[in-house]
Amino acid sequence: MRFLICLLFTGMVFGPAFPAYAAEKLIVYTSMKESLIGKLRDGFVKKHLGIAMDYQSAGAGKLMAKIAAERESGTVLADVVWTSEVPDFYNMKNEGLLAEYASPMLAEILNPLDENVKGFFTPARLGTLGIAINTRFVKTPPAQWADLTQKEYQGAFGIANPSLSGTSYMSVALLVKQFGWTFIEKLRDNKAKIGKGSGQVIDDTASGDLVASLAVDYITNDKIAKGATLALVYPPEMLVVPSPVAIIKTSPNMNAAKKFVDFLLSKEGQTIIAGEGTLPVRADVTVPEAFKLPKPDDAMKRAIKIDYLQIIKEKENTVKKFSEILQGKS
Repeated sequence: MRFLICLLFTGMVFGPAFPAYAAEKLIVYTSMKESLIGKLRDGFVKKHLGIAMDYQSAGAGKLMAKIAAERESGTVLADVVWTSEVPDFYNMKNEGLLAEYASPMLAEILNPLDENVKGFFTPARLGTLGIAINTRFVKTPPAQWADLTQKEYQGAFGIANPSLSGTSYMSVALLVKQFGWTFIEKLRDNKAKIGKGSGQVIDDTASGDLVASLAVDYITNDKIAKGATLALVYPPEMLVVPSPVAIIKTSPNMNAAKKFVDFLLSKEGQTIIAGEGTLPVRADVTVPEAFKLPKPDDAMKRAIKIDYLQIIKEKENTVKKFSEILQGKS
């Protein structure tokens, strides 16, 4: 089992070691990018001098596998978990893995999650997906999702495979809910392409292999900041997927974990999040204009409503049907 856990560490990014003088310690497992979690760590330990924070950054799938292996060995090492895979948090809650903690910040944030999960996990970021376009080839940005079925995007629009990407699955499920399977069939007829991951289809759009793709906000904005000829546009019906944070029930550092959740949801923490090119969960935090993102409250109003329990239940059938339509296989 120790060997298995060591294998699961491979490919993960680790934060700094704990200082010996710290009275309290905190371990956070997160799928957030290194620059974001690093800045949050710095802000948090500066505010709470008696707490040392370490983090492990990896994809949500790797983190869930690591937690499963640790549970089997007897001890989950994480105090806090923060990823973008909402279904994982419903599963962890149902398995009794999460502590119940209602942060005093709850009354101040935008929260699209169900009432029955409040206190067990809380959105700490509003991830958005729009249409990334390569501005060298697309001069008039798409105004509607239906525009992607037009000749201009024939064979040149990409979407990540929902069987490999949880974010892509959520997006496909929401688009199907809003527009029906007819929309996916029209994308197929227009020779839409399937990519392995959310990052790949954006890379292909930046290179010109595609002219547009279904794209995650912060990944696209990172590329733009590095000089990519991309723009991110949002049709009226928005894809908004929260990134929940939760405390592990068996955490020996419960006080530190609660303080971290409070910091993450505070105006200070959410300002750091907004500065990294994604939406905060607070309406009183301004997103830098350079990212050209909608305001958080406007995004919430425009968001396609999500029934997470239904989406979890239907995942296997939805992914199968998507594959049958777009890839011609079951």
